[in-house]
Amino acid sequence: MLTVLTALIAMGTAHLVTAPAASAADGQITGLAGKCIDVSEANSTNGTSVQLYSCNGTNAQVWSNPGDGTLRALGKCLDVVDHSTADGASVQLWDCKGGANQQWVVSAARDIVNPTSSKCLDVRDNDSTDGTRLQIWTCSGSSNQKWNAPTAGDGATPSSFVVTETQFNQMFPGRNSFYTYSGLVQALSSYPAFTKTGSDTVRKQEAAAFLANVDHETGHLVYIVEQNTANYPHYCDTSQSYGCPAGKSAYYGRGPIQLSWNYNYKAAGDALGIDLLHTPSLVQTSPSVAWRTGLWFWNTAGAVTPHNAMVKTPPAGFGQTIRTINGALECDGKNPGQVQSRVTAYQKFTAILGVSAGSNLYC
Repeated sequence: MLTVLTALIAMGTAHLVTAPAASAADGQITGLAGKCIDVSEANSTNGTSVQLYSCNGTNAQVWSNPGDGTLRALGKCLDVVDHSTADGASVQLWDCKGGANQQWVVSAARDIVNPTSSKCLDVRDNDSTDGTRLQIWTCSGSSNQKWNAPTAGDGATPSSFVVTETQFNQMFPGRNSFYTYSGLVQALSSYPAFTKTGSDTVRKQEAAAFLANVDHETGHLVYIVEQNTANYPHYCDTSQSYGCPAGKSAYYGRGPIQLSWNYNYKAAGDALGIDLLHTPSLVQTSPSVAWRTGLWFWNTAGAVTPHNAMVKTPPAGFGQTIRTINGALECDGKNPGQVQSRVTAYQKFTAILGVSAGSNLYC
């Protein structure tokens, strides 16, 4: 575990209710006055502005929705300038980096939402003049935020995840609405080997193992941040050269695996292309970012990562995932009740997915 966190707090936060991420499809995206989202002068240079323009059938107006949360034209991604989450931040074309500022969800209400900011793609000043630049803005439901985007196809739709939304809801019937299924599915693109390695049984066992540990860490996906606020000032390692720019009490546990400490926020942010060192609050306000940090830990932490523990042949087993996450306090008889909590959740989830739990369940 990133830090020893056994107490958590239920925290109400604004959340985004999203439709499943659209998948592979190409076409125009039309909006205000029937005009198209357009790359200025069909220029694929990084930083080129993205604007509203009369539809003309050129490649500058052909967008793909490949199922990884991005929207792409001319081989590059729709990108929020400088990773900003502020109202009025412009959008541009940029090399696809996998960052949160390049993630978009096309909702059933025809909004195009950046989950990190929970803001909508917006035509500046409600101006339908050719060349009006696009931006992000607080979602209002107004006509300058409504779009007809490429429809779903055969890409990475939620149905391609080994856990269906129905099964997810069965696993977490009382979950906090912050932890959205669509946010989890969208986050999968950050670590494509997760639940995509090995046989169908192995894939489902890994999904169950991840979600069982998440279940334990968050009180059944109810809690978003650490409960013991007295711990908050303790997660700033001042020996790090970059310090704690968000404040010494800003790096407490958040998200499905309770990301904590300034160095972990920096490492996770660097890996995911998100500035979490300066904006750690994103982990408790963006479902997609929260899930991404959980997957970052699952796929990178420890001498034996939880991912490898479940997929290598022979598998180390679920017990090794516990050892990697919190072995110092739970394994080798230190806290058998906590271990049993994780194992019980894992056995429940594998049963829901219709696979065996395998061996080596305890640590």
